[in-house]
Parts: sequence; C-alpha cells; structure tokens
Amino acid sequence: MEDNKKTEDDALRILTEMIETLFSNHYNYKEDTMQEEPMKAAPDREHFPNLYESIEDYTAQTGKRFRMTKEQKSRELTREQAFSEMYLGGTN
Repeated sequence: MEDNKKTEDDALRILTEMIETLFSNHYNYKEDTMQEEPMKAAPDREHFPNLYESIEDYTAQTGKRFRMTKEQKSRELTREQAFSEMYLGGTN
C-alpha cells in the first residue's frame, strides 16, 4: 500500500511540474511577445497618403462625400485643407 501511495505522489508531482511548466512557458511567451513590440504613441492625426488625388477623386473611388473630422473642424480648416492633411500629407 505504501508503494502505491509513493507512486501516486510521484505521478502527482510530475503532473504538477508539467502543468507549472506549461503555464510558465505560456505566460513568459506572452510577456516576451509584449515586450518585443513596444507600444507606439498614437498619432495626433490619421494620415493616409497617396490614396486619392483630390476630393473629387475620393468621391469617385468611394462613392462617398469627404467628411472632415471634428478635430479638423475645431481648427477651422477648409475641406480642401482637411483633405490635403489627411490624404496628401499636408500639414495645416
């Protein structure tokens, strides 16, 4: 009976070590992955260069009217300035 108990204890110890190793590897991998990719600062403005040549080109390609962001409106930009800033790389 004592040998049986020792065998069960050994099996339980081995199983516990395996589980701890799996969890340890999983969480270390997750932490390593997160550390390898440093967080980038969010850009002040969205910018999509070279997608459209003009507001008319934007409308023709998307079928939608170009809309300014609230932030662009608060800076009192014209639609052309806002479009240039977002799609042509202009800084206003």
